[in-house]
Amino acid sequence: METIHKIGRRKTAVARVYLKEGKGNITINKREFENYFPTGTLQYKVKQPLVLTENETTFDITVNVFGGGITGQAEAIRLAISRAMCTLNDENRGILKPEGLLTRDPRMVERKKFGQKKARKKFQFSKR
Repeated sequence: METIHKIGRRKTAVARVYLKEGKGNITINKREFENYFPTGTLQYKVKQPLVLTENETTFDITVNVFGGGITGQAEAIRLAISRAMCTLNDENRGILKPEGLLTRDPRMVERKKFGQKKARKKFQFSKR
């Protein structure tokens, strides 16, 4: 089996995932998975597509991720792994799609407008 390469995005985070046969090791930016994502919630998010498709110990995953915060990065990795699982086996699509793991979350930070303090907040108004 050759290496499968997929990209996932969330907010400003971009994750490039390389999937190959192995023992289930996950390396993120040349660091151990548990060191990069210390909290259980983020670890669960990243492993979710592997658990649902029952491939936790089948593949070695190498990830390059940049931009955004750690939550956005975890969700970007989750999307990329989900896409790789669908490439691997078409039956995985029926498992991952109802869970919402193949949907690219389009929500981004709204830009700041001129003449305003922030995106929606205005400067204080004085009538007199």
